Amino acid sequence: MPNGKQELTGALPTIDHAAPTGAASASGSRPPAVLGRMLALEDFEEEARRYLPRPVFGFISGGVENNVSRHNNRAVFDEIALVPRMLVDTSARSIKTTLFGRTYDAPFGIAPMGASAMAAYRGDVVFARAAAEANVPMIMSGSSLMKLEEVRAAGPTAWYQAYLPGEDGPITQMVERAARGGFDTLVLTVDGQVPGNRENNVRNGYSTPLRPSLRLAWDGIIRPRWTFGMFLRTLFLHGMPHFENTAQRVPLLTGSVKRERGPRDKLSWKHVELMRRMWKGRFLVKGILERDDARIARESGLDGVIVSNHGGRNLDSAVAPLRVLPGIVEAARGMTVIMDSGIRRGTDVLKALALGANFVFVGRPMLYAAAIAGPAGIHHAIKLLKDEVDRDMALMGMNSLAEMTPERIVPARGADFLTERR
Repeated sequence: MPNGKQELTGALPTIDHAAPTGAASASGSRPPAVLGRMLALEDFEEEARRYLPRPVFGFISGGVENNVSRHNNRAVFDEIALVPRMLVDTSARSIKTTLFGRTYDAPFGIAPMGASAMAAYRGDVVFARAAAEANVPMIMSGSSLMKLEEVRAAGPTAWYQAYLPGEDGPITQMVERAARGGFDTLVLTVDGQVPGNRENNVRNGYSTPLRPSLRLAWDGIIRPRWTFGMFLRTLFLHGMPHFENTAQRVPLLTGSVKRERGPRDKLSWKHVELMRRMWKGRFLVKGILERDDARIARESGLDGVIVSNHGGRNLDSAVAPLRVLPGIVEAARGMTVIMDSGIRRGTDVLKALALGANFVFVGRPMLYAAAIAGPAGIHHAIKLLKDEVDRDMALMGMNSLAEMTPERIVPARGADFLTERR
C-alpha cells in the first residue's frame, strides 16, 4: 500500500449562509433547521431537488447518455465487503491523514465542481473558507464563477483545477496566473477533450452560459428560495456572475455569447511536460483510468494522479474508478494516488483506502449541502462523513487509516478486480 496514510449577508430574504459550522456557528447562532433532517450525504440530494431550479439541479445531478458510468460508480462499492477485527482497543483512533506533507483532519476533501456559484451563494469562495475551517482540501474548478485569486485568499487549503487547450500560450498564461494567485497545488483535468453528450441538460433546459427563456423564468418563479436567496442576492450584491478564469470572460446569463473551450482535443503529454517544467508546486492530473497513463504521469515527474471518470459526466460506460484503482496504484509505484467519483459513505472511503488510494474527494453532495444551507451545510456534510469514517474505524478494529489494507476487504459478489490487475 502506498505511503501517506497517517495519521454575507445581504438585504434580500434568504437562508442564513453566513454561519460557518455544522452544528452551530462560532457565534452560537442556530444552524438552518433543514440540517436536522440530513443524516447522510445522500439526504442532501432530494432537498436540493426541491430548492434548485430544474435546469440547475439537472446539470449537477446528471451524467451523460444512459447514466451507466454514474450508476456504476456507486454500484461497484457494493461488490466489496469489510472484514472487521474484534476485541481491539480503538480508543486512540484517528482519521487524520497526511497528504503531500500536510496533515488534514480527514482522508477526504471537496472535489472541483464547475459553476458552483450558480447553485450556492458565492460558490467556491464559500467552499474554500469552509474547507480551510474544517482543515480539509478543496479543489477549485477552472469553470468557476469566482476569480481564482479570491478563492485562494478565502482558504489556504484550496487547490486549483484547470481545463486547458492543447496550446502553449493559454497554458502558460493559466499556469502563471495560478502561481501569482498563491496556489501551491495544480490539477490538470485530462478527460474533457470534447463536451460529453449530456442529453439531460437539453431535456432540462440547461445551457452554458444560461440563455434567458420563459421556461428558465418559470423555473425561477417556482423556486423562490433559490431566486431570492441565491440568484437575486448575487446580482444585488455582486452583479452578474461570469466565468472568471478563462480567456473569454463570459457572463452566466446571456442570449448571445458562447463559451469557447479551445482545442482541448489537442492536449497531450507534451503539454503536461511543459506544465511540469513551469509549475514549481505540486502537480497532478485528474481523469486517469488506465495504469499506463499513471506510469507515464510518474515518469513525467508528476506528484500524483486522481483516478476519476468525471463523476460519470463525460464518457458513458467509462469504467468506475474503484474498479481500476488497484492496477493504477501498482503502476504508480509510490506516487500519490487519489480517487473521486461515487464516494457517499465512510465505508466507501475505507474501501478506496484499502485498494491503495491515499485520499479521496467528494463532489455532488457537498454542492447540494452548500446550496441548501451555505457554510453550515458544508460543515454538516463534512461532519457526517468524518463521523462515519471514525465510527467505521472503531467497528473495524482500527486505530489508524494505515491499517485499512487489502486484507481487510473481500468480494461481496463479483469483484474480480480485487485479485486481478488491469
